[in-house]
Amino acid sequence: MTDIKVLVVDDSALIRSLLGEIIHQAPGMQLVGAAPDAFMAKDMVMDLKPDVITLDIEMPKVDGLTFLDRLMKARPTPVLMISTLTEKGADATIKSLELGAIDFIAKPKIDVARGLNNYQQEIVDKIRIAAKSTPRTRSNISKTSVSIPISYQGTETVVAIGASTGGTEAIREVLQQLSPAFPATIVTQHMPPTFTKSFAQRLNSLCAISVKEAEDGERILPGNVYIAPGDKHLTLARHGADYRIKLDDGPLVCGHKPSVDVMFASLAKTVGKNAVATVLTGMGKDGAKGLVALREAGALTMAQDEASCVVYGMPKAAVELGGTEHVFPLDKMSKALSKAVEKKGGGTRL
Repeated sequence: MTDIKVLVVDDSALIRSLLGEIIHQAPGMQLVGAAPDAFMAKDMVMDLKPDVITLDIEMPKVDGLTFLDRLMKARPTPVLMISTLTEKGADATIKSLELGAIDFIAKPKIDVARGLNNYQQEIVDKIRIAAKSTPRTRSNISKTSVSIPISYQGTETVVAIGASTGGTEAIREVLQQLSPAFPATIVTQHMPPTFTKSFAQRLNSLCAISVKEAEDGERILPGNVYIAPGDKHLTLARHGADYRIKLDDGPLVCGHKPSVDVMFASLAKTVGKNAVATVLTGMGKDGAKGLVALREAGALTMAQDEASCVVYGMPKAAVELGGTEHVFPLDKMSKALSKAVEKKGGGTRL
């Protein structure tokens, strides 16, 4: 098995040195080059043909987003963005994922050296995941915003979507086709706090259905999508005839907070047979056990198929554990969810 060839592109000599050392120490990885700017990186990409590129968003001359856009058109390569934990950094990172980046590594705002060393294992893991992933260029990402008609009335049904690596664009593609008449929908995507807010705002600007970051205690309503904040588990609780969001600051589950398993388990307990749920692209097993609980409670469950996944980890785990009734390619998922909602009927809890 050949080593994973990694190219580091960053204008900071410190970041290049730190990432280079982390890659050098990781078994099965080889640092093939380190470029301080996009001009040098362009030549290195063509000469060295890296398997994975780590790319700083904020660079002089040509910024990371411009370089990424050009790279994905010329030589699609798995890219990990290096971003800052700021609102500006989050907005740019969401844009980079739309342009085709696989994932991102958030560098701390202070004491970068210690911060990156603390995330050494996560960085190595993300490089390994990226090396196995399938880059999706803008040309093969559907940009449609036409809503799928849905014959459904009522407030009893709740839809849930869970995802991780590659999930931001998969979720966008699904939500862009949902009608404003679609039932209340809750979403857990593995992301840091500032990033989930930017993610929700961007989705809201692109979708016919309303999208927002979930708030503790709010009543969920049809025509709305609620994104789990990046540092809280999203659960549902009954409040009279309503379902209300409860944000939980408990420990990591399946290595994550927010966790898809926590959201699904809550849905199984609170909504049961009136739920519809799906697992989209992502690394690991988060959501598999929760989907089994939902299926056992009578919910309709599904997962994204391998061919359309950036990383076929979470859907594979759900299928193997027996949590899924159906498997669909990403471009059929919105229609599948809409049909599942129609099948559930239009009960009311108001």
